[in-house]
Amino acid sequence: MIKPIMHDTEFLSQVALPATTADTAVITDLIDTLQANTDRCVGMAANMIGVNKRIIIVQMGILSVIMVNPKIIRQSNPYQTEEGCLSLVGQRSTKRYETIEVSYQDRQFKAQQQAFSGWVAQIIQHEIDHCEGILI
Repeated sequence: MIKPIMHDTEFLSQVALPATTADTAVITDLIDTLQANTDRCVGMAANMIGVNKRIIIVQMGILSVIMVNPKIIRQSNPYQTEEGCLSLVGQRSTKRYETIEVSYQDRQFKAQQQAFSGWVAQIIQHEIDHCEGILI
């Protein structure tokens, strides 16, 4: 189900709770909501739809990748960039890493570990920041 986008910075600043198999409906809602906003959004965290759980979705070309309980375990080559967010107004400066390695669970809650670089790595870092209650 398509959900409204959360703009409450107090809510968005909360550290998200670990997701469990009881949160599978949230995954479907994230997919639907991202698809409804593809003209202005390439990733989303559960708190952006009002659910304080550690679930993100990232658009990678035609594929949407769900990451449950994502954690960056390695990062290299820092750089400064400007980012916007569907939940916030305007652009903000932030530090990102060119290459990251992430451990997470997939949609079936199976453990995964994968390296990402470039634009996709930047999107993942932004969405994981949401899980940490970090607003850019």
